[in-house]
Amino acid sequence: MDEQVHCWSCGAPLELDLDEPVGRSTTCDLCDADVRACRGCVYYDPVRDNACREPSAERVLDKERANFCGFFRPGRGGQGVAVDAVADEAKRRLEALFGKR
Repeated sequence: MDEQVHCWSCGAPLELDLDEPVGRSTTCDLCDADVRACRGCVYYDPVRDNACREPSAERVLDKERANFCGFFRPGRGGQGVAVDAVADEAKRRLEALFGKR
């Protein structure tokens, strides 16, 4: 079963040929976010060292910009959007509990 790939930034479906490599200049048609960015990769994991589950990957400082990582594989299901939603909800709850600084 082939799943649709979604933009890590806005969650829009992406028209990608998964049999072809994703180019550095590929962007989301809706929000213009770089597709070939750490945040759009299946290996992206913000709780891991270097925010990556691939231990051999080189460090990338800006996870939202296009890069040359050879391990990049497009994430399916808008992983970054879900991570952001969880982080935003946690932040909202902390601010409600402790107040905004």
